[in-house]
Amino acid sequence: MEEKRYRAISDCYREKFGGKVAKIALDGGFTCPTRDGSLGTGGCIFCSGRGSGDFASSRLLSITEQIHQGKTQTAKKWTPVGYIAYFQAFTNTYAPVSILRAKYEEALACDGILGLSIATRPDCLSEEILDLLEEINEKTSLWVELGLQSAKEETAAFIRRGYSTAVFDESVRALAKRNISVVAHLILGLPKETENDLLDTIHHINRLPLEGVKLQLLHILKDTDLAALWEAGQVPVLSEEEYLLQLCAAISHLREDITIHRLTGDGPRQLLLAPLWSLNKKQVRNHLAKKLKEENIYQGMFYSP
Repeated sequence: MEEKRYRAISDCYREKFGGKVAKIALDGGFTCPTRDGSLGTGGCIFCSGRGSGDFASSRLLSITEQIHQGKTQTAKKWTPVGYIAYFQAFTNTYAPVSILRAKYEEALACDGILGLSIATRPDCLSEEILDLLEEINEKTSLWVELGLQSAKEETAAFIRRGYSTAVFDESVRALAKRNISVVAHLILGLPKETENDLLDTIHHINRLPLEGVKLQLLHILKDTDLAALWEAGQVPVLSEEEYLLQLCAAISHLREDITIHRLTGDGPRQLLLAPLWSLNKKQVRNHLAKKLKEENIYQGMFYSP
């Protein structure tokens, strides 16, 4: 058996559910405080008009219809043992509790749904919403995904994140106190960030009660503010080799028990401007596996409490 170089979510799904699990991206019809005028109207500089839900079904469909559509698409490729309903687009706790409860419960009522993954902002978690999430967590598998992107405040201001790193930390602790698994989103290749900045972010999340992390490549998508900066030559993008080097650095410094939920990713083909090499996710994963093995790199090898 091939040696495991990092703690992958696919392995955790097999341990928990007994086989491969598919994640169905959903658009719950929500918006975001950086888009509705509360904190701004343009969103984060890298965000498309779908609020990071570019692979979700249309919000004009009900949650049940979206899940049915997701199952149909998955069945064309493979057969999972079950599904995670992934509330992905925009901020999925940014609504009254009654609406949130109805959306979540509709998803859980669908056949084959093993749990929920809810992507949101750490500044959109009131006590009432935390109570609801705790209730959901008691009856199903639940992951709450929070966007950190970078622990560097200058970077957060540049990408228009809209909250401080301290707010992120407080929300992680509040969720973990209720035994809710928290996944942090990080972006590699952010403008003006060095590998040392990335490692500072890794060291930061190592000190938090996180269950998982998503390591995401910076994508340039059409019709975003980031695209305008890229087209003006003000924002470089990583080559595949540069990305692999940063991934290896992140993995080797990441705490051993943190599950890696994502190692790469791609933008929708019709929206992606750069880097186009990211469209071949299988190749990126294969090249990473080869590099980890050849250089004997494994998760946590440089982690120090």
